[in-house]
Amino acid sequence: MKTICLYFEIHQIIHLKRYRFFDIGTDHYYYDDYENERSISYIAEHSYMPALNAIGDMIRDNGQYFKVAFSLSGTGIEQLEFHAPQVIEKLQELNQTGCVEFLAEPYSHGLSSLANEETFALDVKKQAAKIEELFGKRPTVARNSSLIYSDDIGAQIAALGFKGMLTEGAKHVLGWKSPHYVYNCNMAPNLKLLLRDVDLSDDISLRFNNTDWDGYPLFADAYIDRIARLPEEEQIIGIFMELSALGIAQPLSSNILEFLKALPACAKEKGITFATPTEICLKTKSVGNLDVPDTLSWVDEERDVSCWLGNAMQREAFNKLYSVADRLRIADDPRINQDWDYLQASNNFRFMTTKPSNVGLDRGIYSDPFDAFTNYMNILGDFINRVNALYPQEIENDELNALLTTIRNQGDEIEMKDKEIIRLKARLEKLEPAAKGEKAPAKKAAAKKPAAKKPAAKKAAAPKAEAEKK
Repeated sequence: MKTICLYFEIHQIIHLKRYRFFDIGTDHYYYDDYENERSISYIAEHSYMPALNAIGDMIRDNGQYFKVAFSLSGTGIEQLEFHAPQVIEKLQELNQTGCVEFLAEPYSHGLSSLANEETFALDVKKQAAKIEELFGKRPTVARNSSLIYSDDIGAQIAALGFKGMLTEGAKHVLGWKSPHYVYNCNMAPNLKLLLRDVDLSDDISLRFNNTDWDGYPLFADAYIDRIARLPEEEQIIGIFMELSALGIAQPLSSNILEFLKALPACAKEKGITFATPTEICLKTKSVGNLDVPDTLSWVDEERDVSCWLGNAMQREAFNKLYSVADRLRIADDPRINQDWDYLQASNNFRFMTTKPSNVGLDRGIYSDPFDAFTNYMNILGDFINRVNALYPQEIENDELNALLTTIRNQGDEIEMKDKEIIRLKARLEKLEPAAKGEKAPAKKAAAKKPAAKKPAAKKAAAPKAEAEKK
């Protein structure tokens, strides 16, 4: 039986303001608040809320048959909580149905997986904790920013305890293989990989409203027929895209939501089911290793990381940003940590690309890649000065590593002590009822003793009184 794994990404970039060289050292606030509020409010009204309402209708009409997965970046969550809380509330409402799964991803939606293993681990753990706080369950499947993946990244995700990971079904990686199977990480066999079907996903997210496309107009029954005609042994169809594709990339006037809502009924007629990533990982066996020595993603024709790190400007900005990653791991300044999350976001590097793209790139306030690079580097210069003020450059790496090791060891000791406290409390709770049970008979015996003496005293007193009378 064929199964569709439908997944949507929710991420919102943090727009940086125009920041001049002479602002360095005097202005430590880097963001365009007006544009951040305007953009997230617009997307929430024209995409997120209509799309989530449609998904809610699909769940209501189809019950447990229809399943869907989401992932939210931490920076996206922060923007939604501040400017569009109704989106979070709607997602929590959908979560109550039991038909929705939330995945883990880097909190910053950044490129830490390509730079610093420990920073990447902390980034994922931070987002997973936020998801658990909002939706009551810790994620068991992960995805990296823009589906970035390699064997090494898969091993890192597996080390964090995840059952599965989503990535791109790139042709240059798969070769003759099909994306419609469950694979496993080459370096961590226990980590299952679910692959995105590039054509089926992009037909909805990129081409749906393109009147020049050969497949236009696309109807739900024809779309499901394509899936049904796939070879019998190809069972898992991953349809992954950004949620903003529904309403922004493909306007609501294109009837994109009507198309989406028709999919479950058409799929049911063909005997095709829906499942969440975790359900698939638990029920479906891997057909073998997937070798991905070089990093891939779901962006551009190359499906690699060249849109973020393809030119000298991007690499310089990237290397300078992550040069302070070790110092940031011991930072306890909330403002510094928030700026760190926002400056890591991959969009900052995408604005610097000089590559042609088949997807329109809105650079916002920037006139060209060089303008984006200059503005970002000005901000980064001020940010690094602030970090160095907290943790001076004079501190050698060895000394810093020793400090980090000490902090980690202290954390391990605290964790061990917490476990010991829990164990002792549990033991004390078991001993208390037993102790109370032993004391109770002693009290009863003590209460009976005086009662036994009183009659004897009265009997002894009676003969004495008779003798006195005589």
